[in-house]
Amino acid sequence: MEKNGSVVAVFIFLGLSEDPNIQSFLFLLFLVIYIVTIIGNISLIIVCVREPRLHTPMYFFLGNLSFIDICYSTVIAPNLLHQLMISKRMSFSRCAAQMYTYLLLGCTECLLLAVMAYDRYVAILFPLRYTIIISRSVFIKLASFCWLSGSIMALLDTVFTLQLPLCGNNVIDHFFCEATTLVKMACADSYVAEMVIFSVGIFVLLIPSLVILISYSCIIVTIIGIRSSEGRYKAFSTCASHLIVVSMIYGTAIFMYMKPVSKSSGNQEKMVSVFYTVMHPMLNPMIYSLRNKDVKASLKKTIWTKILH
Repeated sequence: MEKNGSVVAVFIFLGLSEDPNIQSFLFLLFLVIYIVTIIGNISLIIVCVREPRLHTPMYFFLGNLSFIDICYSTVIAPNLLHQLMISKRMSFSRCAAQMYTYLLLGCTECLLLAVMAYDRYVAILFPLRYTIIISRSVFIKLASFCWLSGSIMALLDTVFTLQLPLCGNNVIDHFFCEATTLVKMACADSYVAEMVIFSVGIFVLLIPSLVILISYSCIIVTIIGIRSSEGRYKAFSTCASHLIVVSMIYGTAIFMYMKPVSKSSGNQEKMVSVFYTVMHPMLNPMIYSLRNKDVKASLKKTIWTKILH
C-alpha cells in the first residue's frame, strides 16, 4: 500500500480495550472459548468419521462445517490473544494472509449452509429418491463448489481491498484485518472496492439466503402436511439446528457486508465481529450436538468406548 512514497509495512490495532485489567479478563475469556471451540469441533468431526450411521451427506457437510470453524477460530483467536497480552502490531503480509483466509472460510461456510438447506429439502420432500439425487459424487461436487467459490470470492475481496492507498495510516480500529475496516481507512476513492465487497455479498449471502428461504418454505409446508405428530417433530428436529446456525451467521454477515461502508466509529461492528469470529465457531458444535439425537448418541458411544479402553 503506497502513495506519495508512504508505505504501510506494519499495522497497529486499537483492539477491544486499552485497560490492562479488561485485557487480562478478555485474554482468559477468549482463551477458554478458543479451547472449547477446538475440542467441540474436533469431537464432532471424530464422531462423524467413526460412526458408520453418520456417513451420510448431511454429516459430511457438518464435518466440513466443523473443519471450517476450527480454521476460522484459529485464524482469529490466537492473533487476538497475542494482541491482548503481547503486541498489537502485525505486518502487512500477515494482515493480507489473515484477511484472505477468514474471507475464504466465511464465504465457504455461507455457501455450505445453503447446500445443507438443499440437502434437507431433498431428504424431506423426496426421501425415497434421496440417495439417488444426493449421491456421493454429487455431495462431493457440491462441497468442492463451495470451497472453490469461496476461494475466488475471498481473493476478489482481498485484492481490491489491499490495493487501496492508506497514505501512511497504519492504525486499525479493530482487532483483526477486517476488509470493510481497511476500506474505511483508504485515502482515495474506494467505490470499486466497496462494489466488489457488495457484489461478493450478493453471491455468498443474498443468493444463498434465497435458496435457504425457498428450501425451508417447501420443507415447512411438507412438515405441516405430515399427519403423525411424531413424524412432524422428527422432520423439524433435523432442520432446527441448521436454522439456528443460519440465523446467527447470515444475520451478522449481512449486517457487516450488505450495507454502505461507514466512516463512523466501529465499536458496534467490533462487537458483532467478536460474535461471528470467536463465539459462533464455539456455538455451532454445541447446537448441532444438543439438538441432534444421532450426534448425541454417537458422541456418548465414542466417549464410553474411550473410557472403557
